Amino acid sequence: QVQLVESGGGVVQSGGSLRLACVASGSIFSMNIMGWYRQAPGKQRELVATITTGGSTNYADSVKGRFTIKRDNAKNTVSLQMNSLKPEDTAVYYCNYRITSLSSPYWGQGTQVTVSS
Repeated sequence: QVQLVESGGGVVQSGGSLRLACVASGSIFSMNIMGWYRQAPGKQRELVATITTGGSTNYADSVKGRFTIKRDNAKNTVSLQMNSLKPEDTAVYYCNYRITSLSSPYWGQGTQVTVSS
């Protein structure tokens, strides 16, 4: 089992910045993929960004150039720096952990990000 605890989030004005952080604990494999997904009201959960233990990243087109994902393998943490936030970024953001891209994922409890116009 893997537990994910998120922090950060909140309310920010359009153009502002926020940083999300997530700590993983439990049965952590040395090689894994961590990332962030988000779900806006009435919409499906969608990928925001992922990062492997090797540092390979993948971003949704909508956040490229504005969001940066990083991780600390020694501490099993992943962060998401969000700049130039837009109202359409408003959603619940979920931390995600999986061993491979085909593995069943673990999810955090979610943290709300609200961007006001």
